[in-house]
Amino acid sequence: MKHLVTSALPYANGPIHFGHIAGVYLPADIYTKHLKLTGKRCLHISGSDEHGVAIMQNAAKAKMSYQDYVNKWNKEHLAVFNKYGIEFDFFGQTSAKYHAEEVLQWFNILYEKGFIEKKAQDQLQCQDCHNYLPDRYVEGTCYECGYEEARGDECPKCGVWVDAVKLKNPVCKFCESKNIEIKSVDQWYLMLSKYHKEFRAWFEQVSPEWKKTVSSFINSLTKDEMVDRAITRDLDWGIDVPLTEAKGKKLYVWFDAPIGYVSNTKEFLKDSDEDYLTDWWQSKDCTITNFVGKDNVIFHGIIFPMMSLASGRVKAVESLPANQYVNLVGKQFSKSKGHYIDADKAVAEFGVDALRYYLTTLIPENNDSSYTWEQFEARINNELANNIGNFVNRCLTFFYKNWKDGIEPKHFQRFFATKEFTELTVSVKEINETLDKVQTKKALEQIMHLGQTANTFFSDRAPWAQIKEDDALAQETIAHSAIYALTLACLFTPYLPVLSKSIKDYFGKIDQDLVEDIYRGEFKLLKEFVSKKIVLQKKPKGLVQKIDHDRIKELESELS
Repeated sequence: MKHLVTSALPYANGPIHFGHIAGVYLPADIYTKHLKLTGKRCLHISGSDEHGVAIMQNAAKAKMSYQDYVNKWNKEHLAVFNKYGIEFDFFGQTSAKYHAEEVLQWFNILYEKGFIEKKAQDQLQCQDCHNYLPDRYVEGTCYECGYEEARGDECPKCGVWVDAVKLKNPVCKFCESKNIEIKSVDQWYLMLSKYHKEFRAWFEQVSPEWKKTVSSFINSLTKDEMVDRAITRDLDWGIDVPLTEAKGKKLYVWFDAPIGYVSNTKEFLKDSDEDYLTDWWQSKDCTITNFVGKDNVIFHGIIFPMMSLASGRVKAVESLPANQYVNLVGKQFSKSKGHYIDADKAVAEFGVDALRYYLTTLIPENNDSSYTWEQFEARINNELANNIGNFVNRCLTFFYKNWKDGIEPKHFQRFFATKEFTELTVSVKEINETLDKVQTKKALEQIMHLGQTANTFFSDRAPWAQIKEDDALAQETIAHSAIYALTLACLFTPYLPVLSKSIKDYFGKIDQDLVEDIYRGEFKLLKEFVSKKIVLQKKPKGLVQKIDHDRIKELESELS
């Protein structure tokens, strides 16, 4: 079975923050690496979402061309992902020619099948600057929750897909005028209403395996009907609508963006022997998983599946592990309001592992979570440093100090006949099964519990006392503890790239086959590895740097 994993295309209109990383890209990265470590063929596809009104607005403010503007953010987003160890097999751009070619094929199929039709649309128009106000060109009070800064496309607070003409107290974002009227304009619509019965049959089949937060939300929106949505806009940035009577109109961003997963897969495989459709997107032997935040559930749980099924172009998504929001000290991240942490500066100061660890503990799988500097300090110091770092450092330092020339195989081999080994095998298998279910945070908790088990084993055996009475017994304790340490290093591979590699490096050359053998809990290659004398390659040193309390207080004061 192959796996095609996609991460929501980040909008090329501003920096990546912790909410994005913990909500979408980190869990997708961990899951993809897990699949690859368990021997699965897997692709992780993403790229920049580069059309839409907000990009046009901000490119104009920056006095940049639209293309230069999105190129800038594409490059910056990828740089941040690289710093956080988040890897993609391909990270593309929706402004690319290859993407437009794929999108037009979808449009033409859906149009020919009668799922795209022209309708007159009520649209807001500013009577002072005379601009039509689609999507983010207008703001007002949300008619669902009362949030005063809802946009014309969605409400950032409650997540509803906004009908702009229903906004209360609308304000033109061109000139800040409130002199706004409703006008009728022709647009082309995706006819979701025509596919309601087929969509519901598909949804009822796949949704029992989805999170309740996701399936219940989609169910509430589609149970009785599906509402047709306009997919064209009167803009000068985007993909041209391929109809003579639609001259001057562009396909709107939410129609073309999800097709980016397909076009980016095509571009990635263009020089390979595989076909992006028959071997991946249409293959019965391929599972498709979309990682998104809850603000993208409508697009990935309703719109894109309908487009996929109705066109027959690709299979619809099978797994949709949509997460809730990660907030900052209880409120949404907002750079414009100064409620924000610079992801670049943070990783430069604290390192990739500390942030990946803490952000993983915040993955909002069922409820919103909140980043705080106080909890960051506590998690790193009390858990990662005191549990894992302390155990590995104590164990391997004792090893290096007392048996620099190595420990004989017999001391390692005895471990495989103990109850500790039986329990370790069960634990590793359970961790694998948890990650198979995309329960990323729970799997990390299981690894940390295993770390505590290793710590307790080491402390209870007290090799510093054993060595005074029985050197062989002390060697056995350290050998068994070293197996725990190496196992933890392999299990941390998808989570903590630096710490994982640092532990493995103490044992010399650890090839990928051995890592995968340990990661899967098979231990066949591990038994071969310890069938020779094990010599540590260098003197151990502190693996996890503790977070300075005074520095945390400074960062807290900066936020407040």
